[in-house]
Amino acid sequence: MTLMPETPTVETAKPCGFAIFFDGLSSARHEVQIVATETGLQINAVGGRDLGEWPYERLRRASAPDGVLRLYRSGDTVLARLEIRDAGLAEAIEDRAVTLDRSGSAERALRRKVVGLSLAAVASLIVTAVVGVPALTSRIMPLVPVSVERKLGLAVDKQIRETLDARHLGTGFACGYGSGQSAGRAAIVRLVGKLEAAAALPVRLSVEVVRRSEPNAFALPGGHVYVFEGLIDAARTPDEVAGVLAHEIGHVAHRDGTRAVLQAAGLSFLFGIMLGDFVGGGAVVVGAKTVLRSSYSRQVEAAADGYSVGLMNKVGGDPHALAAILARIVSDKEEGLKILRDHPETKDRVVAINAMPAVGAATPLLDAASWAALKRICATEAAATPAPATAAAPAALAHGKSAQSAAVGPSRQNGQKLNPR
Repeated sequence: MTLMPETPTVETAKPCGFAIFFDGLSSARHEVQIVATETGLQINAVGGRDLGEWPYERLRRASAPDGVLRLYRSGDTVLARLEIRDAGLAEAIEDRAVTLDRSGSAERALRRKVVGLSLAAVASLIVTAVVGVPALTSRIMPLVPVSVERKLGLAVDKQIRETLDARHLGTGFACGYGSGQSAGRAAIVRLVGKLEAAAALPVRLSVEVVRRSEPNAFALPGGHVYVFEGLIDAARTPDEVAGVLAHEIGHVAHRDGTRAVLQAAGLSFLFGIMLGDFVGGGAVVVGAKTVLRSSYSRQVEAAADGYSVGLMNKVGGDPHALAAILARIVSDKEEGLKILRDHPETKDRVVAINAMPAVGAATPLLDAASWAALKRICATEAAATPAPATAAAPAALAHGKSAQSAAVGPSRQNGQKLNPR
């Protein structure tokens, strides 16, 4: 019997090549040799050390630049990866590993998912800012102690004072403390004292007249009220000043300033309330800008107007004095129209204030001598003659909000929008 020699079996060559291996423990690059076997990728160090096999069913594609196949192994706690730049080897691996998405649709789907989640996160932040923070603020407001509200006002006041004192007058920024101004200071104290006694607020009012030319006034959280020199100049009667102050006291009583600051500064201030710390961070700056630049809603302003009328009735003053100073601004044919573009409800407010009933006969809240002293509260010794107590100041009124707390509209100076309450 003739023996036939065995036919030698020709073994198909296995795809192989070089790749970069990252072990996931450090940023070091390791050059390795890859062999695509029937079951997975055999990885060997250049020196021949066996680094193990990555089964095809566990291979996953990671984002990579064009011309690079970047792989990782699913289920690993350590994110090791392979980077293959050999086009032939990459194609052979893609042919064997059904888990790899050759078309890139999975990567595109992942990108769409990331974009979708990002948009959802942005939407959630917007909803939180528009709905969540105001709702949370409304729930927290009744729980905020008066002492904390006062501390909040002091923190905001520091920023506001630096902004208002554009000429860097320092201690000279406040009126009523210089030579010849004590009578004016006594007059504003007397006027505020009457309103404060009738209001019976849980906080002590602190009213300060400062050297700003706009006819303006606004209240801070906790009872501090700024009255601008321009408002004193623009007022024709002490009851007009008192009407504006009563409006601001209404904002204090309703805690409108605190609510507005908390809503604008958001969660930073809400956490500050819980911790009792407002002195750090950008939230104080945001809060100060809110007091200066933002306007209250029509409903909030109407409530403060109503409070002013009621308080003026209590002290026996003219309850419609606030409407008088607002009406003069509305009647200004040039600047009045500009103001009304910002606050179209001003005429309606004037009508509403005048429609509220007066209780008894009104008596001026200051005598002639005290009113004349108040008109000179910011006058310097060099002033030749005091301003007449009944002189109107339409030019000053045209500069801004006559008390936009009497909130007629935002006043602007040097491009800055001020928003007295």
